[in-house]
Amino acid sequence: MPPAVASLAQRAEQQRQSGDAGGAAATLERALRIQPQEAYLWNRLARVRLEQGMSDSAAKLASRSNALTGDAPALKTNNWEIIATARRQSGDIEGAVEAERKAAGG
Repeated sequence: MPPAVASLAQRAEQQRQSGDAGGAAATLERALRIQPQEAYLWNRLARVRLEQGMSDSAAKLASRSNALTGDAPALKTNNWEIIATARRQSGDIEGAVEAERKAAGG
């Protein structure tokens, strides 16, 4: 990840942890304009959207991250956990169970 993008990702995480989800989302979107193929950034934006209660958006962003992940099992697992939580929040229990199975490596 280029240094400028890494710096934006770090700033977004600080914003998220301090409760500024809107600022974190905006910072991550800026980083994604620079590095749109970076799976980690899509994952972090999915996490922010999940924390904002935007389940559908979170699941879509985590799926996009998974499509770009390649060989990064921890990131894929985290994406599936986000998808499972988002599906459960949306009332899709069967989909949540399936995503949890994938998060567990199955």
